[in-house]
Amino acid sequence: MDATQQVARQQVRMRGRSYVAFVFSPVVPVVSWLAEIDATLAKSPGFFTGKPIVLDLSAVDLSQTAIAHLIGSLAERNIRILGIEGVDESKLGANMPPLLTGGRACAITHVEPQKPQVQEKTKDKDKTKLPSLLLESPVRSGQSIVFAEGDVTVLGSVGSGAEIVAGGSIHVYGTLRGRAMAGINGNSAARIFCQRIEAELLAIDGYYQTAEEIADSLRNRPAQAWLEGEMLRITPLN
Repeated sequence: MDATQQVARQQVRMRGRSYVAFVFSPVVPVVSWLAEIDATLAKSPGFFTGKPIVLDLSAVDLSQTAIAHLIGSLAERNIRILGIEGVDESKLGANMPPLLTGGRACAITHVEPQKPQVQEKTKDKDKTKLPSLLLESPVRSGQSIVFAEGDVTVLGSVGSGAEIVAGGSIHVYGTLRGRAMAGINGNSAARIFCQRIEAELLAIDGYYQTAEEIADSLRNRPAQAWLEGEMLRITPLN
């Protein structure tokens, strides 16, 4: 009897945990938008596998049936939807992902305010110093490092199949073979540096290049990547 009472008094232990999710924003015609997804997957198969994906439907007006079909089409591409935003809850069926609210603002809203912060940082480093993450060990295949608050520095190499995701810039003092995504919170001033570039994918503020698009003349050399407007530029690092 005492044992039963003890079990009854036990409470469910709950913990908070946050994840950085990719946001898909379909546009019409949806068929053409899915074709763009297919093109991305053709260049980097499995890139979205296991990643938390949020579907933002604010730019389209889809019926419940069309939403269900879209979710199914993405599932066929091994893209699982964590939640949906930008739609009336009445359009979501019982078997659909939940409606999400309170997500971070659109990345565009973060671009302009960050420019003066960068300038102030050069004048007074102590006043606007951003947090950073230092990794003294190599990032091995299958590992995913997400640090949305600032820069990430890797003293070793980043293996094929590994990924680094940073709110600021990414510095790799070894070979970059995996994926590097900088400026994920709308920081278009972020850059990617590495001592030897063999990357599968480079991205800054959502603009990216895959391995097939990186010039052969840059391979196995020190390089840096940055945004010039909406174009990702990659050049040798002298």
